[in-house]
Amino acid sequence: MEGCHIYLPVALANNSRSFRPFFKLSKEKAAAKLPKIFRAIPTEAIYYANMLDVNDFIVERGGNPERIRESQRRRFADEAVVDQVIALFEDHRKSSSKINEVQKLIGAKKKAKEDATDLLQQKIELEKEKKLTVESAVQKEKDLRTKIKTIGNIVDDSVPISNSEDNNAVQRTWAPEGVTVEKRNVLSHHEVLLRLDGYDPDRGVKVVGHRGYFLRQWGVFLNQALINYGLEFLSQRGYCPLQAPQFMLKDYMAKTAQLDDFDEQLYKVVDGDEANDKYLIATSEQPISAFHADEWLIAKDLPIKYAGYSTCYRREAGSHGRDAWGIYRVHQFEKVEQFVLTDPEKSWEAFEEMIGVSEEFYQTLGLPYQVIAIVSGALNNAAAKKLDLEAWFPHQGEYKELVSCSNCTDYQSRALDIRFGAKTQTDAKKKYVHCLNSTLCATTRTLCCVLENYQTDEGLRVPEPLRKYLPGAPEFIPFARDLPKEAAGVKKTLPQRERK
Repeated sequence: MEGCHIYLPVALANNSRSFRPFFKLSKEKAAAKLPKIFRAIPTEAIYYANMLDVNDFIVERGGNPERIRESQRRRFADEAVVDQVIALFEDHRKSSSKINEVQKLIGAKKKAKEDATDLLQQKIELEKEKKLTVESAVQKEKDLRTKIKTIGNIVDDSVPISNSEDNNAVQRTWAPEGVTVEKRNVLSHHEVLLRLDGYDPDRGVKVVGHRGYFLRQWGVFLNQALINYGLEFLSQRGYCPLQAPQFMLKDYMAKTAQLDDFDEQLYKVVDGDEANDKYLIATSEQPISAFHADEWLIAKDLPIKYAGYSTCYRREAGSHGRDAWGIYRVHQFEKVEQFVLTDPEKSWEAFEEMIGVSEEFYQTLGLPYQVIAIVSGALNNAAAKKLDLEAWFPHQGEYKELVSCSNCTDYQSRALDIRFGAKTQTDAKKKYVHCLNSTLCATTRTLCCVLENYQTDEGLRVPEPLRKYLPGAPEFIPFARDLPKEAAGVKKTLPQRERK
């Protein structure tokens, strides 16, 4: 706790309109400066920011709770939680004001040089329950903030309203000139990779378990080529390459990941120190979003654009049986990610630019795709709007997701306390950056799409942009082997419907 930031519920500290740090001191100096009433406050009182501004729930503070209720309805989520937040706020405010009122009366009596004995006696009695009152207020604030975190970002008006992804709205399609988008009688991506001797799923499953794999030979080189091409592609467009750490402290992960991700997506790193729990990242978006946590950025430096690169780890607990063969949906993969911090006035412009960058990337690879707007009921909590780029897989005869592009507005930056502008701002005028993220290239998925679209009867044509990153810069990679009679992806791991 040395040098820690000690935060108090503002209603307890100075009855301000918003929540802010009481001061930044060492634990000992902080305790000495605290009024006695607050010195017994437990460490749980340390402030954690909201994803949404609590004032937005309170009408008398300029809030519009109906707007939040409407957003919850669009998400097909519980709107009653909005009223629960309001009730918790009012309960917390009442419990906090009780002590303040008595202290004001005592101060007024002393200032008027009147006998305050009765009030001082009242204070002595009240101080017996004061500790409980303060701790109760702290717990109520904690409950309030926990409840707020379950509420998603305000859904943008342009998002299609539905609870079924069958209603995702196609925005546009693209295909190289002369290419017909149709289902073809070709090998699946995992069969092409087997024939290239580019991966070993059997030994992967033996060593790792379900969805395990080893990339080998051309599989390794093609995967690395996509990484290198993706990073160079973004660097040429003003993005700063950033290799992210592969695990995060729980406190920071909780500020950027959705609560149910801890059960369905994230792997926990066990090191025996529960107070310092860590989690493997599911995307470089998570550590990069926290890169500027607790910082105050300079407005003229915006937008800040990162080309994030990392290995990603996902449990895929909610995807049992989906894409169970090949390397399209796996527990470990590499990804190049766009992450942008921008002025709120320019975030939707940045959003369109980012999906445009991803589209340009896949156009250079010659992969047919469509861009779809994700329905409101399928948005994750952080996203105000999400567009997916789905590329065409001719063996399966369907478009499959390669890119997700989201504008999270100030949902993440509030939780991570990433502000910008003049430091002389009052709390009421705090300005938070908007955070946006977009996949550029999840390499295993993109590789799957390349394999299906560029195969021939003899091998694989190499997309022109990738050639310089491969040994010998080949235009064509011949097949190295025949398919085994019981290829790992066919008999052992294919879903029943794929074995016909």
